[in-house]
Formats: sequence, C-alpha cells, structure tokens
Amino acid sequence: MLRVNQKVFDKHRHATRDAHAKSHGVLKGRLDVYDNLPEPLRQGVFAAPASYPVVLRLSTAPGDLHSDRIPAPRGMALKLLGVQGQQLLPGRENARTQDFLLVNHPVIAFGHAAAYLKTQQLLEKHADDPEAVRRMLAALAHGGSKALHLLGIENPTIDTLGAPNHHILGETFYSMAALRHGDYVAKLCAAPLSDNVRALTGQPLRDDAGDSALRDLVVDFFRQQGAEYELRVQLCTDIEKMPIEDASIRWPEDQSPYLPVAKLTIPPQEAFSPARRVFADDVLSFNPWQGIEPHRPLGSIMRARIRAYETSSRFRHEMNAQPRIEIDDLAQVPD
Repeated sequence: MLRVNQKVFDKHRHATRDAHAKSHGVLKGRLDVYDNLPEPLRQGVFAAPASYPVVLRLSTAPGDLHSDRIPAPRGMALKLLGVQGQQLLPGRENARTQDFLLVNHPVIAFGHAAAYLKTQQLLEKHADDPEAVRRMLAALAHGGSKALHLLGIENPTIDTLGAPNHHILGETFYSMAALRHGDYVAKLCAAPLSDNVRALTGQPLRDDAGDSALRDLVVDFFRQQGAEYELRVQLCTDIEKMPIEDASIRWPEDQSPYLPVAKLTIPPQEAFSPARRVFADDVLSFNPWQGIEPHRPLGSIMRARIRAYETSSRFRHEMNAQPRIEIDDLAQVPD
C-alpha cells in the first residue's frame, strides 16, 4: 500500500491517503445518543444519553483521485469529540476521540487480510494503468466478479457490492467489519433519517456529471439545508452465521436487525471551502483504531489496519509538511 501511495505522490507531487484519497465534503455536526436504550445497546459512547461534537468526511475508496463518473465505493468517516475512556492507540492516551469509518456496502468483498493482500497486489500492478484501474473500480461497484476473475481474483461475494453510481448523501454507510460493542460484538451503520436525504437514496448521478460531481452535490446541498442520519447497531447473536474474522459474510438482518442508538445532525454550512479542504486532506486523520476500548476493531482486516493507517498517515503528513494532531474542538476545523 505504501508503494502505491508513493506512486500516487509522484504523480500529483502531493501525498494523499492510501485509501479514500478523494474528499467530497467535510462537515461539522452533533451526535445525540438516544435515551432509554436497552442494555445490549447501552455500550461505549452509547452507554448513556449524551451529545458529541462530530467531524464528518465524505470520500471515495481508491487511493488516487478518479472521476466521480466512475462507480466506486463511497465512504463516511466520523470523528466524535469529547469521548471519555481508555484510548487504544499508544501515544494517544490524552486524546478524547472516537472514529467510526463507514462505507456504503455492508461487507468487504475481500473480507480477511490474505484476500485483501491479493487485491492490493493487483492495484499495485496496475497503478500506472488508469484504464485497468477504472475497470476494476467499475467491477467492484457493479458486482463484476467475472471481470475480477479475469484479473486473477476469485471471490463470489464481490457481487454483493453491486451498486449503481448514486447521490452520496442518500447512501447508507456500514462499518462492514465487526467492532466490540462493550460487552458485545456488533457492526454499525449510518442511515439517512431526515426526509431530504432519504429522498436522495437511489438517485443516480446525471449522465453529464463532472469529475467532481459528488463534491458539487454535497456543497450545493449543505449551502441550503441541513441533514439528519441515524446510527444503528447490529449485534452479533450467532457466531457461526455472523463470523468476525471474515468480513465478506453479511450478517442476516432477519436474525439481528440494525437497531437505532443515536441521531447525527448536520446543520447548513460551507462543506468544502479552500481552508477546510486543505485541513481535511492534509491535516485531519481518521483511523478505526483511534477510539476507546469498548469499540475495539475486530477481525484480521481490522488488525491489519493498525500498521496500514499509521504508515499512510505518517507518509502523508511528512510529505505535505503538516503536523499530526488529534483535534479536540470543532473550532479547529476551518469554516
């Protein structure tokens, strides 16, 4: 992943994240934990009614900057501020944050570290071939297991990724892999709640969409109105049917549905000002391991992310000559 990251730097003369490199909007909001949750849901940051300031970043999955016309997995990263509890990352003991990294698919097609390595080797092999990368992204987003088979990857669950190129604000975003949920194990999602974003679910991008169409949609939307999303938790109730180590297997919702735990409120704002874009792309970091023990990431993919995210963040900050900080106040995010 670092070698690909270095190639992308040489291409742009600017370091990006090795995954989710392209930002579409950076937003300030508030997360309100619901009252009277049942005991299995009352865990970690959801243990009691509370309000957390939140920084939110919308993105696209690849580690390079591609046109938004190319279907690809989209991401929503959340950073909760003012969180109490023992932090997981060494050297971050004084931090008071909890990150949740979500993608608009319920599973990771290559759901364990060994399979993911094959994917990364393929991306590295074709890093200098934009057309091959474009085909792979389209295959990932549209469920092209046959196309990926031709490229040497075997994984029938890739078809669960089938998704047209839709308005990013209407998507539901998932942790895909499992997390501790206090005394339990769970997955997490953020779903559109207010009518204005629910109305965008399934809305395709226009045929004449530009390379930064998603940014334009996000900026235009939040200049005029706010939005609400709901955080929901799916508890692991059957370890055989809901495995932890293989994140490519979807947990059956008829046996354990996603249950609401909190509301995310995002007021109207300027979502992609020049100062905010630079801060989000060069200074701000999101990491599934940046958080507290009750939300410890689980499974081999999550364990591999410890080194991967640390390496990517160090490279990005050093090459762009930016400080590595963990924010503790929304005022640190530029308007």
